Amino acid sequence: MYSNQPGTVWEIVQKQDGESAAWDETISAEAKIERCQQIIRYQFRDISILLSALTHSSVASTRTQSNERMEFLGDSILGMIVCESLFRKYPEYLEGELTKIKSIVVSRRVCAKISRHLALDECLIVGRGMLKSAMPRSLMSDVFEAIVAAIYLDGGIGEASRFIMEHLEPEIRLAADGHHGGNYKSSLQQVAQRELKGTPVYRLVNEFGPDHSKQFCVAAEISGKRYTPAWGRNKKEAEQRAAGNALAELRGEEAPYTAL
Repeated sequence: MYSNQPGTVWEIVQKQDGESAAWDETISAEAKIERCQQIIRYQFRDISILLSALTHSSVASTRTQSNERMEFLGDSILGMIVCESLFRKYPEYLEGELTKIKSIVVSRRVCAKISRHLALDECLIVGRGMLKSAMPRSLMSDVFEAIVAAIYLDGGIGEASRFIMEHLEPEIRLAADGHHGGNYKSSLQQVAQRELKGTPVYRLVNEFGPDHSKQFCVAAEISGKRYTPAWGRNKKEAEQRAAGNALAELRGEEAPYTAL
């Protein structure tokens, strides 16, 4: 499927004139392929795989030679990697919560946002008629998933996971925090009771400032172990942030709230 044989998509993009040409007047397909490899920081052993991921149906000679099949595979790989990440990072969340977060992270909106941020629209190989307008969200989402599949086919699950997490980890954090409403104390209590057989307590470590604008520093403790303290504009905020620090450290991550 991905070999450089007559009749494949590779043959189409070799043509530099005629209606089936797969690039505009200023950027060749070869340049788009090279640019894409720079953007995603991965060099393909088999360039024809990346070519399939970048080729839109508007220029492919058949639907099977476009990136639609690649998008199908990439969607499943993307979902699996995100699910594993959520499963490991958020042991306190039930399956229903994880499903909701995953649906946000792998949505067309998020995939399209990443594609636009990476400027993958500049790498797409499309028919001339599509060059005159902005690429729609669906197309931008599809090319991201197709590239995920291409990296997987060429470099394996490790490389695909690296690419996915490099760009989706911030989205995972946003979706998880937004879904849970930032209620770190509730999450920490679930983790502490289930995994540490203890209950969190919150210790006031320090405070400063005038009475009308006082700042508080609080640390969470579980079974005698104290976690990184956090400052807040009131005790409630400081406790929430202290719980967020404890959750992060229990996951092996850096505490997010350390500075005043």
